[in-house]
Amino acid sequence: MLTQVAEGVLFHQSEVLQNNAGVVQGRDGVLLVDPGLTNAEMTCLANDLRELGLPVVAGFATHPDWDHVLWHPDFGDVPRYGTARCAEFMEELRSDADWKARVAEGLPPEIADDVPLDPFGLITGLPAGTTHLPWDGPEVRIIEHPAHSPGHAALYVEDRGVLVAGDMLSDLFVPMLDDLRGTNDPIEDYLAGLRQLEDAAGDAEAVIPGHGSAGRAGEVRRRLDLDRAYVQALRDGGKFDDPRIGPSVAPEWEWVKDIHTGQLQTFAR
Repeated sequence: MLTQVAEGVLFHQSEVLQNNAGVVQGRDGVLLVDPGLTNAEMTCLANDLRELGLPVVAGFATHPDWDHVLWHPDFGDVPRYGTARCAEFMEELRSDADWKARVAEGLPPEIADDVPLDPFGLITGLPAGTTHLPWDGPEVRIIEHPAHSPGHAALYVEDRGVLVAGDMLSDLFVPMLDDLRGTNDPIEDYLAGLRQLEDAAGDAEAVIPGHGSAGRAGEVRRRLDLDRAYVQALRDGGKFDDPRIGPSVAPEWEWVKDIHTGQLQTFAR
């Protein structure tokens, strides 16, 4: 089911991990951001768009995590963009003869047999420094930053006031720092990423995170502050007053606390 957050900007949410696929309406069709996760869910999304008379004309992957570089034949053979670093990462992964097996090992077991891997990670890297998406639609600013993963970028649909945030600003997951892929300082990289989002889109009227609920009036600022407080507490050994790891967390999301515990062990000083 498609849900509208602003005029011409919608999203479709998956059941597992609550991944959000962003949809931005242009002149001749839509930009599709991070679609997922299963064959059935992507077929449903393609059918919903078809019923609305909205063909997919371009795609974008916010970063090279498996659940953000998926695609489905029903979306068509259209340009699928990402940052240069995102595309390089995926090209290197796909160059391994056993890449499908490696990716499959990391999939949630309940959907592992229903995730399409043939079009996985086929991303066209945009030249470094590209500030806006090359497509025939509303201006979409590309905000590349060092937080969470190499080549991560959020998209800001400027005249609609909507930030499509990738794996940032979630009301479901705490900030997930990258300590596996060679970042110099994951904590300071994450704080830098938050500053870049704040500078570019701190006054956005709505946010579509990679996971969890879309937020409207005031939520962008609140989530920026919440994520910053979490990362600073991780850095400084402070107190974590965060509802995403608090006692009110739903049982099916208790494992998010495991992410927090692991990061506490890795990064806390």
